[in-house]
Amino acid sequence: MTETQRPPLPPFSLETAVEKVRLAEDGWNSRDLARVALAYTGDSQWRNRAEFINGREAIVTFLSTKWRRELDYRLIKELWAFAGNRIAVRFAYEWHDDSGNWFQSFGNENWEFDDSGLMRKRFACINDLPIRVEDRRFHWPLGRRPDEHPGLSDLGF
Repeated sequence: MTETQRPPLPPFSLETAVEKVRLAEDGWNSRDLARVALAYTGDSQWRNRAEFINGREAIVTFLSTKWRRELDYRLIKELWAFAGNRIAVRFAYEWHDDSGNWFQSFGNENWEFDDSGLMRKRFACINDLPIRVEDRRFHWPLGRRPDEHPGLSDLGF
């Protein structure tokens, strides 16, 4: 493996697509900007909601702002479909703002990878739902979701 490779590499099988999705979930739950940014090509193209983000530096800026605004962020991703060098996921995450208002955010992402397993395109559609604190479903300590914690389908999402 070279520094620029991020296994598993395309073309994806069911097993490697599931692994790639979990690695992405783990990275985002770490909220480690450097770790997350290295999963993307230097010229990666994103659409996140109505924002268009181009390049790794812009990704770092975007995520830094996101994680300052979306506090106690916990995310679950689930494979939806895959073929060749593309993966589609659905996801949900919970977070609160600096006033203590909680939200569940739901969406879908389409990913495209280069031959080294770096994501070169990410298109995300996301909706936010205000929730009461007692309606939260993601209760693990901040960081990686424990293996025994239910996934989206298990939670009825």
